[in-house]
Amino acid sequence: MTSTLDAPTANEPNRSPKPVISGRRRDSAQFGIYVFVILPFIALFAAVPFAWGWGLSWVDVGLGAAFFIFSGLGITAGFHRYFTHGSFKAKRPLRIGLAIAGSMALQGPVITWVADHRRHHAFSDKEGDPHSPWMFGTSPVALAKGFWHAHMGWLFERDMTNSQRFTPDLLADPDIVRVQRQFGLWTIVSLVLPGVLGGLITWSFWGAFTAFFWAGLVRVGLLHHVTWSVNSICHMIGERPFQARDKSANFWPLAILSFGESWHNLHHADPTCARHGVQRGQIDITARLIWIFEKFGWATKVRWPTTQRLARISANEE
Repeated sequence: MTSTLDAPTANEPNRSPKPVISGRRRDSAQFGIYVFVILPFIALFAAVPFAWGWGLSWVDVGLGAAFFIFSGLGITAGFHRYFTHGSFKAKRPLRIGLAIAGSMALQGPVITWVADHRRHHAFSDKEGDPHSPWMFGTSPVALAKGFWHAHMGWLFERDMTNSQRFTPDLLADPDIVRVQRQFGLWTIVSLVLPGVLGGLITWSFWGAFTAFFWAGLVRVGLLHHVTWSVNSICHMIGERPFQARDKSANFWPLAILSFGESWHNLHHADPTCARHGVQRGQIDITARLIWIFEKFGWATKVRWPTTQRLARISANEE
C-alpha cells in the first residue's frame, strides 16, 4: 500500500513517484543553518540596547528599509509567487534578478526553498508538511510545540526535501541552477554590501559597522521572522473567507511587513493566483509589483483573480 508521503500530489502524474525525502543534510550545511538562523536572531535581541546606547542613524534606517524591501520582495514575488506557483511568466533578466533578490534574504538557495514550499502545499497541515503547527495535536502544550516547530524549529531538522520530485523544472534551468550554486556569494553580498554603502555614505568605519548591523543582520533577522510567521501564525489564527484544504488563515497585522503574504487563506484556496489580498482594503504590495512588471512587459500571462475564480472558492458558496 502506498503511504501518505509517497502518494502522488495533485500536480504529479499517477505513477510511482520519487520519495519526498532525498537524504540527510551534511554536518557543514547543518552548521550553516544554525549560524544563519541564530546570528540574525541574536542581532534582533541586541537591537534595542544597541539603539539605546549608540543610536540609529537615518542612513541605517534607509539602508535597512531598502535591503528589507529588495530581499523581501525577492522572496514573495520571486521564490514564492513566481518560482513556486507560476503566478506569471517572467523574461530571463527578471527571472534571474528575482532568484538573486530572494537569495539575499538568506532563507536558503532558490531550488531548496521552492522544493520545501511545494512540499508544504502538497501535504499542507498533514503528514509530510515540513512546517505545520498542528502536527503534535490541539492541546495548549501541543500547540505551543507546534508553533515553535512551524515558526523555526523545522529548520533544524536534517531531512532534505527531494528536489528531483518537487522542482524538476528549476533543475532543468541552467540560470537558476547557477544562482542556486552561488548562494554563498549572494549571502556575502547581502551582509557586506550594506556595511560598504554605510561606510561610503558616512565616510567612517563606525557608519560601516552600524549599517552592517542594522541593514545586514537585523534586517535579515526581521525578514526571517516575518516569513516564518506566515508558516506559523497564518496556519493557526485569523479569518478564513475562502475554502481551503487546510487551516490557512488571513492575519491582517502582518500584511504590510509580509508584502501581502499574510492573506494566506486565499493563497491556499487558490495557490497560483498572483494576488493574495483580493478583498476590499487588503493591501498586497507584491501583487502591485507584479502589476508593474506586467506594465513594463517583463511579466506576462499573470494569473489575476477573477469574479468566477473567487466564486468557486468562497466559503459562503452554497
